[in-house]
Amino acid sequence: MMSLLVWSSFFISAALILLFSRKKSGNGKQQPPGPPGWPIIGNILDLGTIPHQEFYKLRSKYGPVLWLKLGSVNTMVIQSAKAATEFFKNHDHIFCDRKSPIVLTAHNYYQGSLALGRYGVYWRIIRRLCSMELLVNKRINETAYIRVKCIDNMIENIEEDSSAAQARGELGEVDLSQYLFFMAFNLVGKLTLSRDLLDSHSKEGQEFFEAMKKVVEWAGKPNLADFFPFLKRLDPQGIKRNMVRDMGCSLKIVSGFVNERIEEQCSREKTNKDFLDGLLEYEGDGKEGPDRISDQNVKIIILEMFFAGSETNSSTIEWAIAELLRNPEFMRKTKEELDQVVGQKRKVEEKDIDKLPYLKAVVKETLRLHPPVPLLLPRNSMQETNFMGYLIPKNTQVFVNAWAIGRDPECWEDPMSFKPERFLGSNIEIKGQNFGFIPFGSGRRICVGISLAERALHLGVASLLHYFDWELGKDVTPESMDMNERMGLTVRKLVPLKVIPKKRVMLERS
Repeated sequence: MMSLLVWSSFFISAALILLFSRKKSGNGKQQPPGPPGWPIIGNILDLGTIPHQEFYKLRSKYGPVLWLKLGSVNTMVIQSAKAATEFFKNHDHIFCDRKSPIVLTAHNYYQGSLALGRYGVYWRIIRRLCSMELLVNKRINETAYIRVKCIDNMIENIEEDSSAAQARGELGEVDLSQYLFFMAFNLVGKLTLSRDLLDSHSKEGQEFFEAMKKVVEWAGKPNLADFFPFLKRLDPQGIKRNMVRDMGCSLKIVSGFVNERIEEQCSREKTNKDFLDGLLEYEGDGKEGPDRISDQNVKIIILEMFFAGSETNSSTIEWAIAELLRNPEFMRKTKEELDQVVGQKRKVEEKDIDKLPYLKAVVKETLRLHPPVPLLLPRNSMQETNFMGYLIPKNTQVFVNAWAIGRDPECWEDPMSFKPERFLGSNIEIKGQNFGFIPFGSGRRICVGISLAERALHLGVASLLHYFDWELGKDVTPESMDMNERMGLTVRKLVPLKVIPKKRVMLERS
């Protein structure tokens, strides 16, 4: 009842003011162009349900640098390769800060987070630690067997479930998105905790998975309290309250994992360390930052690995398979390449990937059209600055619309079409140096897990295509596939990809 009264009062007040006035900001000449905002709510109505698409539509009228007032929050949107080049090359140091959404202040998550942490000493230490303990090439090479095992388990589960469905007289259709998410979740669990979290014997793993699904849901939900500070205490949508409950459950389970590791550290082989060991054994250099990572922040960093690794990898692989099913000729070319390089008597291995240029082009083209976090994570200006002739105030929120930049007609020929060939013979990589292609960001706040994501994406797509032929379900054709998006922590298909797997290679799985 209280929530209803708050909402009613808010919108009635806004409506009364709208009857008397609607005007542009007085300092509009100094700031980038943008649509006129309404009193109080500003441009919130311009967000729509899929903000990155709505921003892209505004580009034709207002140009590649867009100014919005979202409630009380000054917001700039970067929407072209040229503007992104200027932003990351010449202004990255000014815009390298973050402003945490209210939902992620639950349990002080933002204070321990690498992705959302304020730019400073602690952030640099955690980034360096993540790079050394989990994401350097040596460590990534050493953990290749883990990725193979997780993907093998996924393929085995798909095959078993589809065969069981066919035995019941059904088509054998599977929801591919679920298997991909389970695989990615288990992969993170093995890399960070050395655990098979979703095996049939792990009660804690299943509970953690269910709690994390809810945490991801709340983290991706639009929250009016982010735009209107006076709503912070009221939490009218109940988003933070729900997050406090479900993140608390997740942290409690992680706490059990951490305490168990601390107890067994004396007997654990030092040559078999994982990411959690690295966090627990961290000792400062005495020059800057803490001497150790606090217990609370250790748990938060572990949670963040699941945030970062589960949704992004699984959604990208789903989009790649969907695009290939819509384009049978590209599917044929990818499988022909796999047959030539790998053959039909063994599994795909990571060492094969460099010999599969067409597959790599498919993954890049998927990331161009479907960057997992289309607006990246918002930046925050640490001081007033001049950007491309515009005055940008301190504490301005900045969205870099990677989705729009991947469709920039000044950078890409026929930008709306899925064409892997555009990357063949190209030196364009996903490392953030080509500003027309930044699915993982660029600059100081670039995603720290790019190298690991590359390995998982290529091996995942290659293995699914090598082991199975895929057919669409009943009454679905390549032309009628629903490719609409739904927003969350990442952008997934609105309608999950349901397909029928047909075994295509005869090999023994270990």
